Amino acid sequence: MIRFGVIGTNWITERFIESANLVEDFQLEAVYSRTEPKAKEFASKFGITNTVTSIEKMVTGDVVDAVYIASPNSYHMEQAIQCMTNGKHVICEKPLASNVFEVNKMIQTARANNVLLMEALKTTCLPNFQVIKDNMHKIGKVRRYNANYCQYSSRYDKYKEGIVLNAFDPTFSNGSLMDIGIYCVYPLVTLFGEPNSVSAAGIKLESGVDGQGSILLSYECGMDATIIFSKIANSNLPSEIQGENGNIVIDKIHTPEHVEIHYKDGTVEDITVPQRNESMYYEVKEFIDLIKNNVLESTINTYERTFTTAKLLEESRKQMGIVYPADEKARMEKDK
Repeated sequence: MIRFGVIGTNWITERFIESANLVEDFQLEAVYSRTEPKAKEFASKFGITNTVTSIEKMVTGDVVDAVYIASPNSYHMEQAIQCMTNGKHVICEKPLASNVFEVNKMIQTARANNVLLMEALKTTCLPNFQVIKDNMHKIGKVRRYNANYCQYSSRYDKYKEGIVLNAFDPTFSNGSLMDIGIYCVYPLVTLFGEPNSVSAAGIKLESGVDGQGSILLSYECGMDATIIFSKIANSNLPSEIQGENGNIVIDKIHTPEHVEIHYKDGTVEDITVPQRNESMYYEVKEFIDLIKNNVLESTINTYERTFTTAKLLEESRKQMGIVYPADEKARMEKDK
């Protein structure tokens, strides 16, 4: 069994555990929270009693083999490094960190300590994402990638009342791009690599984060990409990859469940494959399989893809005028 500790007691951690319980060799061993009552309340949902209010206590010694991190983005680097320097494998929620500097430091730490570090980006691990890759050749030369993820946040209602929750607080390296725009960027990088140009624009809220935005990217191969994301408006439009012989229509870029090819002769091919409803199952399985096989880097969510995605997120934020306290801290460390 691979014994896990979890950092973060929110809904995404619950989803992770529910999905992970379906994976052979997963065992939830410890729950960390800054307060003991919250840790115990969360742990009781899953029938475990081992709770800690100190990450050091959880990762020193032989309590856990791996740690899932789902704390605010600005905490990821420090917590992951603490786990990895104590020999623990880490699967860390997307985005892996606040900026390129932090991502690079985390990857270096993983390599130096011979542990596995993986960004918990579920999309690319899903069967219906793999089927997109497997069928891409059918649409001929690819000319455009259109990705759309706009989901009105219930936390935005609080924001409009003057209550700034974590989702709209730059202290936690949050905002629309980091929270849901990444679901459009990471698949692009996985499928097509790094673009040669990036142009981004967005709506900057008074709190200092982006409420929504769009990114235009171009590739030397004669392809371009359009990415649209929002936490202050909804959209029901699908995403698609356009080729000279047809286009692949994807119902939801963050969690593809239905995928079709629309050929230019008017015919439609449904290429959807069976997939578990518990969408995080596949990223957990990938992570556990890697540990069991002593492989220290995912071939799906690779370091290169994670690093390239971080570069695109940072450049897009820069063009939108979004700067986090974590960025200033990184600049000071680089200047030392």
